Amino acid sequence: MIACNSTVLIFLSKLDKLSLLKELFKQVLIPEEVKREVVDEGKRKNHIDAIETEKAINEGWIKVENTEIHPLLMDIGIDKGEAEAISLAYKKKLGVLLDQTHAREAAKLLVVGPKGTLYVLLLALKKRLISYDDYMLSLFDLIQFGFRMSEGVYLEAVRLGKELAKK
Repeated sequence: MIACNSTVLIFLSKLDKLSLLKELFKQVLIPEEVKREVVDEGKRKNHIDAIETEKAINEGWIKVENTEIHPLLMDIGIDKGEAEAISLAYKKKLGVLLDQTHAREAAKLLVVGPKGTLYVLLLALKKRLISYDDYMLSLFDLIQFGFRMSEGVYLEAVRLGKELAKK
């Protein structure tokens, strides 16, 4: 089980890989704000990722939980969904999936180990849920979908992917 923020759900859905979360973690917890951002706002804007996430919620492997924001996360410049996801992970003693650098730094305040979309793809590659070619195509597609990563992060993701593919 793992807690999750919006961006991971959105980008995995765009890659048609949301089900990797189910295969890797069995169950995903999201706070109310993340559900509102991804499903409610997404449906209003006709985003396909909203439908995929809502389907996962209806199937029961993504669970929505109400949570209060931890006091340490108040007024530090992260979005409400990020703060709720980190707080939920802290409360449940889980890891959390976040992509934004500032949110990952905030998670470290509560000693919650943040991971992100790239971690999910690398773990799926390691467990042979996706092929190396599929992994590389996913990296390319992420960039096309507007996923932000530095050249250094991209090169490290390629290196790690090659390393895992050899094992």
